[in-house]
Amino acid sequence: MTEAWTDHALKALRAACHTVDGASLLALLRTHDPVGVLQQCGDALIAAVFRGVPGARDVAIACRSNLRERGWPGDDVLAEQLDTVVDGAVSALRPLSADLEELSGLLEGDPTWGGGRIDLDTGECRFALADTEESWDEEEPEGTERWLHVPCEGSRDAYRDMEDFITTLDDQDLARFLGIAIQGPGAFRRFKDMLATSPAQLRRYWMFSAERQHGRARAWLADHGYRPTLSGGH
Repeated sequence: MTEAWTDHALKALRAACHTVDGASLLALLRTHDPVGVLQQCGDALIAAVFRGVPGARDVAIACRSNLRERGWPGDDVLAEQLDTVVDGAVSALRPLSADLEELSGLLEGDPTWGGGRIDLDTGECRFALADTEESWDEEEPEGTERWLHVPCEGSRDAYRDMEDFITTLDDQDLARFLGIAIQGPGAFRRFKDMLATSPAQLRRYWMFSAERQHGRARAWLADHGYRPTLSGGH
């Protein structure tokens, strides 16, 4: 029987992914339901399999199956990435050490930032507002393709995440109130304020939202010919 994800467990998961600590990652995935964090820990899991961490391959096989069954945006891409370390499949995507959370911020952040770009040498994500046209010209020698432009696609997908999350609730009264809250301007603020009355559901929503955002960022990157990779990954 798996435990529910707590704030402490999620913090430990992020730390394990950041440090590519395969043993700690596997321990968390064995004691908690991995389905809610597949996109968030997928690249660290790939690194764990590549490094030969005991048990990592079996966990990757199970997660790959869960991804294909769930079928959210980006799930098929991550499943195919897992194929490369589980079955030795060859990926046509080029590795890039881009942070999916940062990329999601460019894609779905405040439109006033205007998207941004990824440094194809380092994987660094940079908001457009932090750059000037002069800096683009100065940093990119003529004839090179160092930067990948990232447009800001707005909040439409994030709004759909709220709608879809509401359908997962067993509490029909809360679901009804949230459905009303997301109508009209200020929907995001009202939704989060109301959901804050139920800390457990608010935690579920942040997991749900982060998972969807990571998946969409992964899918966008794949559409442009790249896959995220971590130090020690494949």
